[in-house]
Amino acid sequence: MGWFYRNILEPGKLPLLLALASFVLTFVVTRAITRMIRAGRGPFRNVVSGGVHIHHVVPGVLLTVAGGFGAVAAFESDVGLAVSAVVFGIGAGLLLDEFALILHLDDVYWSDQGRQSVETVVMTVALVLLLLCGFAPFGVNDMTAEEQTDRRLVIVVLLLNFCFAVVTLFKGKLRMGLIGCLVPLVAVFGAVRLARPGSPWARRLYARRPKARARARLRAYRHDRRWAGPRRRFQDLIGGFQEKVSAQDRDPRSGPGTGR
Repeated sequence: MGWFYRNILEPGKLPLLLALASFVLTFVVTRAITRMIRAGRGPFRNVVSGGVHIHHVVPGVLLTVAGGFGAVAAFESDVGLAVSAVVFGIGAGLLLDEFALILHLDDVYWSDQGRQSVETVVMTVALVLLLLCGFAPFGVNDMTAEEQTDRRLVIVVLLLNFCFAVVTLFKGKLRMGLIGCLVPLVAVFGAVRLARPGSPWARRLYARRPKARARARLRAYRHDRRWAGPRRRFQDLIGGFQEKVSAQDRDPRSGPGTGR
C-alpha cells in the first residue's frame, strides 16, 4: 500500500488514475454490450437515426473533446479536474474501441482489421500504467540528483533516447518504439535490431542489400509464427471475435458490421 500511495496517488496523478479507470471500465462495458447485441441477447440494440447507424465512436469523440476542454478550463479545481478526467476516460474508451473504423474509414469492427482497436486499447493502457508507476517520458525519473542538476547531460540523454525511439518506429516496431519513449534501453534494443520487412527503414536501406532483406524476412517470420497465435487468442478473449455471428449479422440488408 505504501508504494501505491507514493507512486499512484502522489500529487497530480489522481486525475490520470481516474481517467485510466473510466477508460478501462468503459471499454469492458462497451465490448460486453456489443457482444450481446451481436449474439441477439439482452435489451440492447443498435442506435439508428434516420436510417443511419450511429456508432459509439460519435459520443466518444464528443465526450473526449468535452473532457479535454473541461480539464483545461478547470485546471485549478481538483473536483473539476477529476470530473473532466472521468469524462475524458469514458470518451476515449468509446473512441478507441472503434479505432479501426477511423483508421480504415469502414465498419471493420468484427473483422481481422478490427483487432487493431483491441491492440490500440491494450497499448494505451500499458503506456498510461507506466506513467502512473513513475516513468516519465524518456526516463527522466531514472536519473540521479547529480544528473538532473546537469541540464546539458539531461538534454543529451533526452535527444539520444528520442533518436533511438524514432529509428525503432521507422523500423516498423510501433509497440517497442512507444514503450521506448518511456522506458530507457527499450528503444535502443529496437533500434539496433533488423527492421521489419515493408517498414520505411527496410524499403530505403535494404533495397540493395538482399542478405539483409532475407534475414529481416526470416526474423519477422519466426517472430510472427511464435507470437501470432497467443496474440490472436488474447484479442479473441477481449474482443469476442470468435463468438457466433447472429442472424442479424448475416442479413445483407443490415449493412456491413452491424449487430452491435
